[in-house]
Amino acid sequence: GWTDSFVLGALLTLPATFLLGIAVEAVVARRLYARDHLDQVLATFGLILFFNELVRLVWGPAGKSIAVPAFLNRTVEILPGVPYPAYRFAIIVVGAVVALLLAWLVLFGQGLWLGIPDGIRSDGGVLVSSVLTDQPAQLSGLRAGDRVLAVGSRSLGGGQQAVSDLVSMIRESPQLPLPLKVLRGSQQLAIRLVPAVADGHGRIGAQLQPSGMETFRRPRSPLEPIEQANRQMLALTGRTVEGFASLITHFSETASQVSGPVKIVAMGASLAQQGGSSLFLFTALISINLAVLNALPLPLLDGGQMALLLIEGLRGRPLPDRLQLAFLQSGFVFLVGLSLLLIVRDTSQLPAIQQLVGR
Repeated sequence: GWTDSFVLGALLTLPATFLLGIAVEAVVARRLYARDHLDQVLATFGLILFFNELVRLVWGPAGKSIAVPAFLNRTVEILPGVPYPAYRFAIIVVGAVVALLLAWLVLFGQGLWLGIPDGIRSDGGVLVSSVLTDQPAQLSGLRAGDRVLAVGSRSLGGGQQAVSDLVSMIRESPQLPLPLKVLRGSQQLAIRLVPAVADGHGRIGAQLQPSGMETFRRPRSPLEPIEQANRQMLALTGRTVEGFASLITHFSETASQVSGPVKIVAMGASLAQQGGSSLFLFTALISINLAVLNALPLPLLDGGQMALLLIEGLRGRPLPDRLQLAFLQSGFVFLVGLSLLLIVRDTSQLPAIQQLVGR
């Protein structure tokens, strides 16, 4: 390589990737914020193909081999009395570690760039930031960008308390109609919302947040951005683990909330237009989701490799090649099939595609 040092190359990768991201945002992404979601999705996949070909042109189509660093050229005990090559173990765990580290750096960067969150300058009501297709919120007529001002004769007020009050009313009213007073632009609407029942509570399939502008203040000490990043990291990680657990235990009720790359690009573009801390939190949440997903014991994922590693340790010898190949092939079919399904579903829900089909 150019440095002939594994550690130096790994360390230089971080600032190089950061600078490349800034350049791509300034030259390409910034021009797409005001464009349709379909343009943003197509441009994202175009960038992926461009950089993939660029890597092939610079470094060639074949992978580059390097000598194993001395500190990884040894064995570790994954179970008592069961040694395993340290470099193989490191390859398995480094993906999740890097994803979590990136999430923490994004949250820390938010504290340095924007400051410490200091509440919401409320406009009153609750903002509907996104709605899921074929869920009660969309079926009732709610749209992203709507502002819920009142439920029946009860005004919601503003701030985080308004969100908590609305969520409580939704959870306590499964299959019961809620008359909403909604502001859409300058037009006030009356919408009848009937929450679906899930686990004995009401749910509507929408993301709610305080309406208004988030305010920030300068850190009071150099350690405050670190403490803020730690708190947010723990909270986001906890919610992510709970979300995956809910997906497993209540799959039929939560499967519609799973999003693919097309939906993620569309949501990211919307949050970039909103500004504030939303895009920082969204980026960190994606990294945390990737780390947790990668740790699941599924074929082709690092969690699956760890499961095979533990089985090897318990058996005292590797699994037969035939079983390992079948394990990997089943994982490949599952992940590719799921990805294609999500891409087709999310693309069909883009406004431009729906308008085209509607014609």
